[in-house]
Amino acid sequence: MLRDFKNKYTKYQYHRYTFEVFKRNLIMRKAFIISVLFIALSCASDDDARNNPFLVDLAFQVELNTNLPQYSTLNFPGNSVIVNSGGLRGFVIYHPGNSQYFAYELSDPNHSPNECSKMTVSGITASCPCTDDNNEYSIFNGQPTQGGGQYGLKAYRVERSGNIIRVFN
Repeated sequence: MLRDFKNKYTKYQYHRYTFEVFKRNLIMRKAFIISVLFIALSCASDDDARNNPFLVDLAFQVELNTNLPQYSTLNFPGNSVIVNSGGLRGFVIYHPGNSQYFAYELSDPNHSPNECSKMTVSGITASCPCTDDNNEYSIFNGQPTQGGGQYGLKAYRVERSGNIIRVFN
């Protein structure tokens, strides 16, 4: 008798419970899908913001042996070396310390390459000799320090393996 009473009046409780669980799961699914869509849509590319119209991307690879006299200063922090055999107008490689190396293009990134756009390096400053803009950049971080330039120095990738420093794009 108790069994019939239990089945007669509680048989719908199970369906009500499963509906509540389904409803909660549906809300969680919607929240998950909305979160995934939000994350996916917020991962926009910013290549257009960093793309410099004046400097083209050239594929190159240069290996520097720090045992050679012309590159031996790169073994000591605070030194830089200009290399003319890679990039558009050559590049400068700077060693700030802590096994870090930075390499930057020597063509001024804020106007098209011409006769005067190859920069000179003094200390940690790269200067454009063109008289119309007087652009200067830090070779420590590649950012402009003087002039009205919109773009920073074009950075190249650097890897060190033993006494070999590889600079490439």
